[in-house]
Amino acid sequence: MAKQDYYELLGVSKDASSADIKKAYRRLAMKYHPDRNPGNANAERQFKEAKEAYEVLSNQEKRAAYDRYGHAGVDPNMHGAGAGAGPGAAGFGDVFGDIFGDIFGGRRAGGGAAQHAGSDLRYSLELDLEEAVAGHTAQIRVPTWVACDTCHGSGAQPGTQPINCGTCGGAGQVRMQQGFFSVQQTCPTCRGAGKEIKDPCFSCHGEGRVQEHKTLSVKIPAGVDTGDRIRLAGEGEAGMQGAPSGDLYVEVHVRDHPIFTREENHLYCEVPIDFVSAALGSELEVPTLTGRVKLKIPPETQSGKLFRLRGKGIKSVRSHSVGDLLCRVMVETPVNLNSKQKELLREFGKAVEEDNGKHFPKASDWLVGIKKFFEKLKT
Repeated sequence: MAKQDYYELLGVSKDASSADIKKAYRRLAMKYHPDRNPGNANAERQFKEAKEAYEVLSNQEKRAAYDRYGHAGVDPNMHGAGAGAGPGAAGFGDVFGDIFGDIFGGRRAGGGAAQHAGSDLRYSLELDLEEAVAGHTAQIRVPTWVACDTCHGSGAQPGTQPINCGTCGGAGQVRMQQGFFSVQQTCPTCRGAGKEIKDPCFSCHGEGRVQEHKTLSVKIPAGVDTGDRIRLAGEGEAGMQGAPSGDLYVEVHVRDHPIFTREENHLYCEVPIDFVSAALGSELEVPTLTGRVKLKIPPETQSGKLFRLRGKGIKSVRSHSVGDLLCRVMVETPVNLNSKQKELLREFGKAVEEDNGKHFPKASDWLVGIKKFFEKLKT
């Protein structure tokens, strides 16, 4: 099944800015995150596809390769155009080396013995909104491969050393004749390492690394949001037989907040008020992330009215400006009324009816519109 175009998947144009791409990814990540869709395999698939698209389009080099060659330009399992060079840049031998190397399961080492570098790791870190906004230092425990203490990563027993591979002579690759072509592929004996271990370490069995958990302290900068990643260089899996370690990517996911909803640098919240306060006006205390502030409600405020408190939002990790807090007032209908309260409301209703609906202009306009609608039906 062909992969969907990354731009179409994120819902952006091919000339979209980095900010637009990030915004589109955040929207999809919030919608399809597995924590919000437990047990939903389709949502999990869409979340992974959105993440894959974002990882390519947010990287300038990968995006350029994708724009030029499509998926082949960024998929390590697809050889050829996406190697990063233009037409004619690769030599005749290089092109056929890639083709036949792939057929025979080989892997080119770029002129020397291949190093089995450690894999990058990804860790999903959940934060409260307050922690994401103010910054936070988190302790995380990561399962990973680390260099073996017994052999110090060499893979050989203490007192011994790996020797050059007898098959490839330490080159990590062997040359095979395929009819007219001479094909170079990864050495099947040492798997490209160029070394053989005659006396493997008893602790790591010759791999030079062992699996364990490690605890890391991660400093989260103020203003991060869902989808942001923090790279910890060299904290991924240890490489085999002394090869370099991979990196650890800590991906942030901000939990839903009981009061606030975040959109970029702005915060939104709903403020319930009684209809007396809405009709006559009042002053309310509303929460912000830094304390309480006064919100003045003018008389005759309608339900759904949005009030902006400037500078009470968030300072993003990528911006120097601070967003706003937008409070939407929701007029609440009273419940559990006693007989006296009900009677007072009936009297109030009769009193306003005598003024021919001038106190409820929206309702009056709606009734006029309904009347005209039925008159048209009759004609």
